[in-house]
Amino acid sequence: MLEFNKKTNLLESIPQEFPLEEVSDPNLFRDFFSYEDIPKVAFNRRLVPLDVPDEIWITDTTFRDGQQSREPYTVKEMTDLFDMLHRLSGPNGVIRMSEFFLYTKKDREAVYKCLEKGYKFPEITSWIRASKKDFQLVKDIGLKETGILVSCSDYHIFKKMHMTRRQAIDHYLAVVRECIETGVRPRCHFEDITRADFYGFVIPFASALMDLMEDTGVPIKIRACDTLGYGVTYPGAVLPRSVPGIIYGLHNHAGVPHELIEWHGHNDFYRTVNNASYAWLYGASGVNCSLLGIGERTGNTPLEAMIFEYAQLTGSLNGADTKAITDIARYYEDVIGYEIPPMTPFVGKNFNVTRAGIHADGLLKDEEIYNIFDTEKFLDRPVKIAISNTSGTSGIAHWINSFYNFKGDDMVDKKDRLVEIVKDWVDEQYNEGRVTMITDGELEDIVEKTAAELGQNKYLRRKKTL
Repeated sequence: MLEFNKKTNLLESIPQEFPLEEVSDPNLFRDFFSYEDIPKVAFNRRLVPLDVPDEIWITDTTFRDGQQSREPYTVKEMTDLFDMLHRLSGPNGVIRMSEFFLYTKKDREAVYKCLEKGYKFPEITSWIRASKKDFQLVKDIGLKETGILVSCSDYHIFKKMHMTRRQAIDHYLAVVRECIETGVRPRCHFEDITRADFYGFVIPFASALMDLMEDTGVPIKIRACDTLGYGVTYPGAVLPRSVPGIIYGLHNHAGVPHELIEWHGHNDFYRTVNNASYAWLYGASGVNCSLLGIGERTGNTPLEAMIFEYAQLTGSLNGADTKAITDIARYYEDVIGYEIPPMTPFVGKNFNVTRAGIHADGLLKDEEIYNIFDTEKFLDRPVKIAISNTSGTSGIAHWINSFYNFKGDDMVDKKDRLVEIVKDWVDEQYNEGRVTMITDGELEDIVEKTAAELGQNKYLRRKKTL
């Protein structure tokens, strides 16, 4: 049967219904997941169309998934980071929500302190056990929404919960009804969706949730959880691993509105950022992230990365204060004591530091030749040169101009006599067998010693102002 779709302006077949497929033995997709082999990606070459929602946003799980993978944050650390998340989100809510545990007194204290701040964004939400007692706790604290774990692969239904698919769906629906009756909006976390029987369980379950939403008038969110990072974005990849296929199916086959679909990924196969971006492109309004990507095992989707993905896909930061990213990184390292790998994009100490002389020469001529964007403007991180045996006179000149913040006529050229003398000193260091980078302190000493000998007092004047 055919019908005209006013949205696409096309004659289309009426969507097929997918009833629950009850099975006696779990479908573990052994052709893909043999366990004794590396997981396989299969293709049927079926493509689904891009379907970007009218609005996209980020949600945060720093204090939930991010906290279950490390030593617990203190109350002050959580409230300080929440302040910075608020700054980063901006007035328009690029970061819509931040989820917290409620299990401990400390976690609840942090929630109360964050609620007292009165921020519109991010909205505070929770993640709890699926029990009426916990739902009441959410309501008593004053939260409007909570996450509920609803595992959807046969690995979990049969092996962990020891249920049939029908028993699992009935149990989940009862839990969601309890949540709604308590006056709390449910967010259903479809755990292990990239190993689940998509048409035999996921779509029937999601459709049942949409029916419940229609009956109660309460919105029910669905978070598609790539629990082990199996999701792929390859065109024509087979479900259950296809991220576009999952998001397309939830929206078009189960009728889940864009604004109620959220993606949650893990980085076991280095795919979190790509998978989250594709989730946006194929119909999910929300992508769930954590600061610095800290999360279970290999981590979650890095929130700071998705801020810049958001800007690249929409053409705007929509009010997000990206300088907060640098403050967050410094807070993790200086206050929390977390060591960020130095090459990490946007937050690592060396992410916009170059060592090659040819790159330094380009930076001297025009910074944008070798810098990804104006990192000083957006991250309060001016591009830097690290001095080694490959830096050359261009690198040294750029280091001097950057370190002393020389602009215009004050800037030194790579042919400056001072630069040549410093270059000779650097070469001598490595000719004598040095293998480490030259430190800023060493360079400052040799530059100012040489400047004094040459009578170039601007270096000393600059030091005084600093």
